[in-house]
Amino acid sequence: MSSVDAPKTGAALSPAARLDTVLGRFTMYRLILLVLAALAGYSLLLNALGWLTFGIPEMLVHLALCLGLTYSSNRGLAVLFHVRPHSESSLITGLLLYFLFWPTLVPVDMAGVALACVLASASKYALAWRGRHIFNPAALGAFVTGLTGLNIATWWAATPAMLWLLVPGILLVLYRTRKFLMAAVFTVAATSIVAVELLQSGMTAAMALWQPLAQRPVLFFVGFMLTEPLTLPPRRWQQLVLAAVVGVLFAVPYNFGFVANSPELALLVGNLLAFMVGQRGGLRLRFIGARPLTPTTTEFAFEPSRPVRFRPGQYMELDLPHAKSDGKGRRRVFSLTSAPDAGAVKFGVRTAEPLSAAKKVLLSLEPGDTVTATSVGGDFVLPRDPQTPVLLIAAGIGITPYLAHLASGAAQQRDIVLLLLARNAEEIAYAEELKNSGAKILARLADGSAPPPFITDAGTITGSRMDSGNGASGETAARGSRLDAASLQALVPDIGEREVYVSGSPASVASLRGAAKKAGARRVHVDSFAGY
Repeated sequence: MSSVDAPKTGAALSPAARLDTVLGRFTMYRLILLVLAALAGYSLLLNALGWLTFGIPEMLVHLALCLGLTYSSNRGLAVLFHVRPHSESSLITGLLLYFLFWPTLVPVDMAGVALACVLASASKYALAWRGRHIFNPAALGAFVTGLTGLNIATWWAATPAMLWLLVPGILLVLYRTRKFLMAAVFTVAATSIVAVELLQSGMTAAMALWQPLAQRPVLFFVGFMLTEPLTLPPRRWQQLVLAAVVGVLFAVPYNFGFVANSPELALLVGNLLAFMVGQRGGLRLRFIGARPLTPTTTEFAFEPSRPVRFRPGQYMELDLPHAKSDGKGRRRVFSLTSAPDAGAVKFGVRTAEPLSAAKKVLLSLEPGDTVTATSVGGDFVLPRDPQTPVLLIAAGIGITPYLAHLASGAAQQRDIVLLLLARNAEEIAYAEELKNSGAKILARLADGSAPPPFITDAGTITGSRMDSGNGASGETAARGSRLDAASLQALVPDIGEREVYVSGSPASVASLRGAAKKAGARRVHVDSFAGY
């Protein structure tokens, strides 16, 4: 997905919109790495203050061992498998293992930690399907090491003293990934089971709730491991079911002799279930060509090596290795703009300066070149009932997730109003496709200029109710002023009867979502383009 330059959409940015803008500057890898690094530094501070009692030498050696071995083994394996190493991913794995295993200078225990580090790195290559690892590397390394008897994961991050920084860090990660509901399902399932067990042992209700949250790795597990995007199923309902299943496996005690319940085993079972229901592994995309959409956006077309299963409104993740990293990682997600039965897959991308490393890779492609698609996912899909009317709001290149809907003939089957927000008429992408879509199109241009000829310039609409029938396209344009709740209600008087979808930059989405809610929308779906 891309960053979006959109017209003004209301008053000053809300705190949530400002937070979205700040977090959008970081990839998920970079954000998690920074949070884990801060937690590692905080743990050293706690030890120095006496709140933890491992010993500073033990913690420093343990940290160096985890980071050094995961980093070096990952680079060595990358050379062996002839792929480019992902340094941030290896450092994240090292930091996770730092918090899973007890810091110690005992040689046998250190050997166990070393084995876990190497196994975690190896799993990314050996236990992968079509370029995508199946299991959480840290969990797999810890689980297999436990089977050898060399060491066992203690998840020592689950201590009350760590909560002061652990909780804010987890909230940032969950906010960035929009996985609060999934985290809540897991937390409720796991905490409830543990609390019932503790109540039966005679513990008070308050302590029975506090103990699993403060002294068991429920929060660390859900914030940094369960919600890892690469090992999740593609749909939200699947993720919620997975969270509940893993929560039960996490909390219910069992022992089969050679294996007993543990957080890492619960996660590995969940990873396997997610792999079975998801788009299994990557596929190769052969570059067909590109075309300019506007002065600042470009469409890229690819031929997949095999049929791609997706629903209109979903995204595809591409692996775009680049020689000079910009710190945002290799994997980027793009909304699919082509219909599922189109054969070719297409993406609309903002290509204005400054260009990220990933965009430079895309622009440098020659026909016949190939890239790898690693996953398909997302829930930005229209209601199953075609009788449900919808309002689609697109800020800038936020138009892209709607193109697959329109290309699939959605506007021929249901009442669709599409509201475009752009800087000027030249920045309206896919104009011809929109004209022939059958949807009712409104355009609000930031510079107050007239929209393209196929859109009727009605000035500022103040109150006339739109025809909600399914006849020929009724394109209307509204100029100029800020898009707040009042103007949105004037543009779409029946907004309360429609399901609303909003796509654009995090700041635009936050503002437009609030305006839609105040205008009477009962349900608003959002898709943020965080910048890449």
